[in-house]
Amino acid sequence: MSNSSSITQFLLLPFTDTRELQLLHFWLFLGIYPAALLGNGLIIITIAWEQHLHTPMYFFLLNLALLDLGSISTIVPKSMANSLWDTRAISFFGCAAQLFFFVFWITAEYSMPTIMSYDRYIAICKPLHYGTLLGSRACVHMAAAAWATGFLYSLLHTTNTFSLPLCKGNALGQFFCEMPQILKLSCSHSYLRELGLLVVSVCLAFVCFVFIVVSYVQILRAMLRIPSEQGRHKAFSTCLPHLAVVSLFVSTVMFADLKPSSISSPSLDLVVSVLYSVVPPALNPLIYSMRNQELKDAMCKLISLWFLKQ
Repeated sequence: MSNSSSITQFLLLPFTDTRELQLLHFWLFLGIYPAALLGNGLIIITIAWEQHLHTPMYFFLLNLALLDLGSISTIVPKSMANSLWDTRAISFFGCAAQLFFFVFWITAEYSMPTIMSYDRYIAICKPLHYGTLLGSRACVHMAAAAWATGFLYSLLHTTNTFSLPLCKGNALGQFFCEMPQILKLSCSHSYLRELGLLVVSVCLAFVCFVFIVVSYVQILRAMLRIPSEQGRHKAFSTCLPHLAVVSLFVSTVMFADLKPSSISSPSLDLVVSVLYSVVPPALNPLIYSMRNQELKDAMCKLISLWFLKQ
């Protein structure tokens, strides 16, 4: 009977067994991935270049764009290569690295909107205290806490997951190395320990979700009391993108984790996993740039200057 020490590679779940559809998947991801790189990269460069965007809100947005780049780059290139070369294999250490980095990025990515909701709450509900509560030092500390939380959480789960004996084969029911799929290969009751950690993680994620919801309820109440229509429009334009990004990410992750087993299927699991792992990093730049006039103007200015220098 095999265990984790004898496994040299894992087999990922292909999107399809039909060669033509595999190539279609490759070309589809080839369109999504560069778009995500371009959109998030443009946000990072614009915020770093434009001095008047050096504010807490845009500092956190820059961090979110970095996390989006990391999360989509961890899984999409390998999936594209597998579809192009008609293979399912990923090495044991490649799988461990993919799991570590994906959990790291996705955890920090979930932490960042929580911080951003606090930023918007202070800016709209307590504007006189904004400079005091969200100074440059406080912003750096909060962003560092999000990154550190992702690192420690990922290190804990990856180490614990791959310390379990795996004796139920090496085929994963997902197109990337996902923690629940690896736990299904375990033949030890020690996996209950990891499941316990996952339950604690879900509880912490729920606390963050409640914090976000309460923050935005207070924000919406405050925005409705703003007397000027222009002021309300500006407040909505900065808050709605945050709310849209959080809603997209949380809804897909919750559906992936909480959907009934009666409706679960490999094809549905693939679609849901794409919705929470690939779609948000690709859509986030579009959501932010479409709703934020200040960011759009800075991007247009940067692009214009770049073309003038050519």
